[in-house]
Amino acid sequence: MDSQKFNLATDPWIKVVTVESNQEKMVSLIDLFKNAADYRQLAGDMHSQDFALLRLLLAILTTVYSRVDANNTQYEWLDGDVASPETLDLDLDTFDDEEGKETLFATWGQLYQAGHFSSAVTAYLTTHRADFEFLGDHPFYQAATADYDALVPANRKVATGKGEVLVQQMNRRISESANTPDTFAPKSGEAKNTVSLDELARWVVTYQNFTGVTDKTKVVTKEKFSNAKGWVYGINPVFAKGKTLFETLMLNLILVDVRQEDADYALQKPVWEVPSIRDYVEQRKAQILPDNLAELYTAWSRLLHIDWRENGRPTILSAGIPMFAYEGALIEPMTTWRLDKKTSAYRPVGKSLRSLGTAMWRNFGQYVNVHRADDMHEPGIVIWLRTLQRKHLIAKDAPLFLNSVALVSDGNATSQSPAAEVVDDLEMQADVLFDEELTERWPVRIEEAIETTQTIGKDYYHFAVNLGKIRNLDTRTFASGMSAKFYERLNGPFKAWLSGLSGQDDRDAQINRWKAQLEKIVVMAVDDEMRASSPRDAKGINDGDYGPLNIFTAKNRLMYQVRRDLDLKKE
Repeated sequence: MDSQKFNLATDPWIKVVTVESNQEKMVSLIDLFKNAADYRQLAGDMHSQDFALLRLLLAILTTVYSRVDANNTQYEWLDGDVASPETLDLDLDTFDDEEGKETLFATWGQLYQAGHFSSAVTAYLTTHRADFEFLGDHPFYQAATADYDALVPANRKVATGKGEVLVQQMNRRISESANTPDTFAPKSGEAKNTVSLDELARWVVTYQNFTGVTDKTKVVTKEKFSNAKGWVYGINPVFAKGKTLFETLMLNLILVDVRQEDADYALQKPVWEVPSIRDYVEQRKAQILPDNLAELYTAWSRLLHIDWRENGRPTILSAGIPMFAYEGALIEPMTTWRLDKKTSAYRPVGKSLRSLGTAMWRNFGQYVNVHRADDMHEPGIVIWLRTLQRKHLIAKDAPLFLNSVALVSDGNATSQSPAAEVVDDLEMQADVLFDEELTERWPVRIEEAIETTQTIGKDYYHFAVNLGKIRNLDTRTFASGMSAKFYERLNGPFKAWLSGLSGQDDRDAQINRWKAQLEKIVVMAVDDEMRASSPRDAKGINDGDYGPLNIFTAKNRLMYQVRRDLDLKKE
């Protein structure tokens, strides 16, 4: 295996779906960037893998277009040669912050209008071809034997074989340790540890983003630290999705820090451009938050070493690296935020097993700044898209898709093994998402509609509690199950209503249209329960001070509450 070559820049390893045939295809990095407009989307082994690869692709693009414009011309404020990143430096004498930002926006706009990436991306990958070798002396996203041995304790060196992570554990569709078999894994027996080079490359990138905490080996540091989970594992991922892979990459290609007007210009530093692996680990020991997206997008959570044995199967050794903190890490553009009252710092909103059934639209205020009090809590990607619209770089009425892909852990502090994957989306026109009306802003009215919908959801929950009482069931468990099914009914219709809004709509008329539809959904849900009712439901029970309670009186109570809370005016 050592003599074999596998280069990620030139050899196929990324799965995509083509626009023309809608069929899956495997491509290299160079092929992907050359033909991004011909591909509909990434099509890897799971959505979380696609998200990890998206960030890798964006790191490449951010690096390239922060150095050259759409015509492949190096920016005048950079000293050195873009072909030799170690020579690059910011020339403060020629750099004007405002003009520099406008130049970067111009680069973005020219690329978007052209509909394809310039030859600078291919040139970059060709120049850095050696950095994308997956095997050999300097393997991509891995450490060679000498580097690994120099950074881990003596009793954990490669020759000891300690600290192994099996392929079946790195494969996030299985995530099976040697001690706890996964009964419903997509592979069985020895096949769980059989993997092709292209598949392993995808899982290595994914694992660096979505690492659990089961491994015990760590790099040597002066102060003790706990192995951290992968950076992306601790956020609530959100990104923009376009009609093609080119559009998706462009919409998420942030070339200007728009969170703060006085933000400093930062040189991009992807992990493969560090002088050496040992230098990189030394930097990480300081746990300093990256000041540039390329470094953040390519941050390792583990020092990996892959040893190829005679049987052709990889032996993977893993050692933890100190991770920078989530608090105040607002440079991360692909997450929602919450204010930690104890520290007064923003933290990413994590996804847990308890929130699996909560759709994106129910947390609309986390994705869009409704009341304009402070836009720092908005996802950076939303601030970026708003800026593009204000600068007329994307159409005012362009449909925008916000997607979320979350790999949710089991909640066990000692393992953090993946338990579920959640995929969701929101579609809105740009002039709805970024409505500038002072009094009737769509975000405010949408949030009000969601609050009304949540109130109706509570009304339905109380109906479910009453039904549980009648049937002598555990009311909390029964009502929670019915409530979850009710919200499943709401998800499709609400998202369709949301995507159909426009900036020219009569707000009240559209809100009333949703309320009327919501009332019909409640009626349908109750009618389904009525059809499945039993004689016991009809007979009912005595509900103390409330008197007789049966399925008919429970329905009457619900419909009274619904009509009161919807406050629909009769035509």
